Amino acid sequence: MHKFDTISSKSILKNPYWEYKVNQYVMPNDEIGEYHFVNSNGATFIIPRLNETTFVLIRQYRYLNNRMSIEFPGGGIEKNLDKIDNAKKELKEETGYIAKSLIEIGEFNPYHGVTNEICSLFLADGLKFSKTNFDLSEEIENIELTYGEINDKIKNGEIWDGMSLAAWSIFIFSKYNRRVL
Repeated sequence: MHKFDTISSKSILKNPYWEYKVNQYVMPNDEIGEYHFVNSNGATFIIPRLNETTFVLIRQYRYLNNRMSIEFPGGGIEKNLDKIDNAKKELKEETGYIAKSLIEIGEFNPYHGVTNEICSLFLADGLKFSKTNFDLSEEIENIELTYGEINDKIKNGEIWDGMSLAAWSIFIFSKYNRRVL
């Protein structure tokens, strides 16, 4: 396999979570190519488990899709936080819960042709409700769903968020899923 050597890298736009970049690189045919992508600090996603069968998800309006979304809480990692602290922050911010136990169960890239983001997935147990602290752009509602209800909502398209689908798939096949497939 050919390694793609970077010739130059230019930052076009930046915010606290990611930057839009354009790189010039050597393609496999030795010509110079241009690659546009989102350079990310990473993200965390959390599967909050209330008990053996019930999980906390959030419902929020997604501006770009112009529709409501049911998803697991999570968000981009700010520069001053590590992934564990970011997971704790996102869980409390979006759901109001604090976890007694937070275990990393996997990772994935949500859109590998467009971003280098690695999303770290955590399972949160021993939840205690505190209070939410939404970002200014967020209006979120907690919903509690059972294992079976999550699967049903995936089947009928009510849960359509790609990161939530990836997170649930990783959880289903992890050793932390206590249900037999």
